[in-house]
Amino acid sequence: MFVSTILGIGELLWDILPAGPQLGGAPANYTVMAGRLGSHAVVLSRIGRDELGERALEVLAPFPVDCGQLQVDPMQPTGAVTVELADGQPSYVIHQPAAWDCFEPTEAWLAQAALADAVCFGSLGQRSEHSRRTIHALVRATRPDCQRIFDVNLRAPFYTGEIVRDSLQLASVMKMNDAEVPLVLVLLGLPAEASLRGGAERLLEVFPNLELVAITRGGEGSLLVGRSEWNEHAGIPIQVADTIGAGDAFTAAMTHYLLKGAPLKMLNEAGNRWGGFVASQSGAMPAIPPETLRRITAEIEG
Repeated sequence: MFVSTILGIGELLWDILPAGPQLGGAPANYTVMAGRLGSHAVVLSRIGRDELGERALEVLAPFPVDCGQLQVDPMQPTGAVTVELADGQPSYVIHQPAAWDCFEPTEAWLAQAALADAVCFGSLGQRSEHSRRTIHALVRATRPDCQRIFDVNLRAPFYTGEIVRDSLQLASVMKMNDAEVPLVLVLLGLPAEASLRGGAERLLEVFPNLELVAITRGGEGSLLVGRSEWNEHAGIPIQVADTIGAGDAFTAAMTHYLLKGAPLKMLNEAGNRWGGFVASQSGAMPAIPPETLRRITAEIEG
C-alpha cells in the first residue's frame, strides 16, 4: 500500500491558553493530523534547549509523526504564543525571538524534501529572513510532482506582500480563510473581487503554477476552486469548543485526499469533517478514538 510522505515546515510552539499550555503551531498541527490519517508525516522545525522543548518532544512522542528531524537551538527558546479566547475564537500574542526563527536548510532536511509527496508551509514561519530562506530552499528541493501547499495563516504584524507573493510563486495549492481573501488581494496589489470565488480565480490567473485555491469559511464550510472546476461545501454542524487547529486539520485532510487523486467534492468533505471534529474538541491535537477515525473516514468516502 502506498504511504505518502508529507512534511510540515515552520513553527512549532506552545499555545499558552487560559486553561494551560498546549502544543501547537500550524505546521505541527498539520503534520500530526497527516500522520493520523496514515501518511509518513515529518515535522521540520526547531525547538530550544529548554523545558518547553523537552515537553514538546514528550507530547509528540505518542503521535504517529516523525520528530527525528527536529533541530535544537542552543540559544533561542522554544516558541510560545499567548492565546485568548472569546466565544471560542482565538486571538494571539506571538512571542519573539524563538528557535523556529533560526532553522537551517541542512543536508538531511533537503534530502527529506526531495522525497516528499507534499509539503505545507505558511507565512508566519517566514517572519524572519533566515527561516524564509530555509523554507524556500526546501520547497525548491521538492520533486516537480510534489504538492506544495501554502497555508497563508496571516498573523499581524508578521506578513508582507512580498512574503505572500514569493510563496505563491512556489506553491501548487493555496489555502486561506475567507477573512484573508481581500487582505491577500490588497497585499498583492490586485483589485477587489465581489466574491470569494472571484478572488480565487484571480489568483489562479496571476499565478500559473497554482492548481487549487482552498478557502475556509468557519462554520459556513469551504470553497475549493481549481482550474477546470470548483466545489462548495456548506460545513458540518457542530458544537464549537475552540477553533485552534481546525484549519490545520482541514488542510491535512484535504492534502491526504488530494494525493489520492480524489475529486474536489471529497477533498471538501474530508476537510470539513476533520476540521469540524477538531473544532468540537479542546486544543489542536485532541484524542481521536479508533472508532471515530473509522466513522469519519466512512462518512468521507461513503
